[in-house]
Amino acid sequence: MRTIIQSRCTANKGVETTAKKIIAATITSVKVAVATLLLTACGHGIKPDAQQHTAPNGMTYTGQTDAKGRYDGYGQLAKGDSIIYAGQWKAGQRCGWGTATDSLGRRIVGQWRADTLMRGTRWAAPNDSTDEVYNGDFNRHIVAAGHGTITDALGHQYSGQWRNDRRSGWGFALAPNKHIRVGEWKADRFLGERLNYTADRIYGIDISRFQHDVGRRRYPIHWNQVRISHLGTISKKMVTGAVNYPVSFCYIKSTEGRTIRNRYFRADYTAARRQGIPVGAYHFFSTKTSGAIQANYFLRNTIFRKGDMPPVLDLEPTHQQIKKMGGPKAMFAAVRTWMRMVERHTGTRPVLYISQMFVNRYLPMAPDLKANYNIWIARYGEYKPDVHLVYWQLCPDGRVRGITPKVDINVFNGYRSEFEDFLRKNCIP
Repeated sequence: MRTIIQSRCTANKGVETTAKKIIAATITSVKVAVATLLLTACGHGIKPDAQQHTAPNGMTYTGQTDAKGRYDGYGQLAKGDSIIYAGQWKAGQRCGWGTATDSLGRRIVGQWRADTLMRGTRWAAPNDSTDEVYNGDFNRHIVAAGHGTITDALGHQYSGQWRNDRRSGWGFALAPNKHIRVGEWKADRFLGERLNYTADRIYGIDISRFQHDVGRRRYPIHWNQVRISHLGTISKKMVTGAVNYPVSFCYIKSTEGRTIRNRYFRADYTAARRQGIPVGAYHFFSTKTSGAIQANYFLRNTIFRKGDMPPVLDLEPTHQQIKKMGGPKAMFAAVRTWMRMVERHTGTRPVLYISQMFVNRYLPMAPDLKANYNIWIARYGEYKPDVHLVYWQLCPDGRVRGITPKVDINVFNGYRSEFEDFLRKNCIP
């Protein structure tokens, strides 16, 4: 996509509102999930054919077993009157949904695999006045590790990365009467508003004919080789480890205005899908043509299949172009028409690609678009977006093996679990 260098913005009330909405949505989903998990993990009761076994360590198992005498099915593992784990077992290992109590007396409901807790919800111990609730990933020691969200009775909230039960990595925190803190954390300490790019993040690319045509030279894309090898030099970045990232998603320019088509779109789309890369298409908006004409042109010349990523409208007009087409009101009317028509045709809501400058100057004039649509922003410096951010464009000069010219590198605003959830909810049905 065409790119615009962004300036750094300071925290504001809008950012805090956005963060609160994100965390509130997470909490709501947690409550629903927890209710389901409790029913799943604890609602079975002990079956009539349950067996009881007492181990040398004093642990008592009550529940179902297989032909070899291994815990299998539903069962409870207890020490005295305290239930250590109650839930599903397979071949002697915790496997499926269950509830457990850790050494600190905290109750955990979640999903287990091969005797390891993968993801779940943890409540504070009964005598803990903080009343903390954590929902997210765990490691084999049953402590927070990976991505998760925590809230407490005092109004503190954090969503981001964890390591050994401490906030570590990228995340954002809210506290009563304090500014939102967004950036890097280490061992529960906030290090500042910076991002550390690692292999844990979800990276993608967007391409057009310019990844094939450079002057008179023509270059193929070797899709079986594509892998991100450099994050560009237009801005300073914190990178941990070698840059050797898979391409987790790819957007391909299909059309522009009402007359321009990317002649490589169909071939690149087919080849990327063949490699198992989630693919989406984007249209570059023209201020010289109505939204309806542009939407029809995009829909006629673009491939849409089940599982494709939501289509994108690339909106990058200059101030002069906006003024010439009749001002922001006329521009947003055309944008709304395009978005509605494409959503009706594809069955999924498109994403809006804009600059931070555009967010600051023009998007407040269209609160419906700001509230209802996911946003993709070019981001070459640090900033705090007051939008529903799903992707940011990290650089326009990245390097990808298998592609000779420079490539736009993008980052999904979240980690693996959020990305998978985004695909389930937002791809073309």
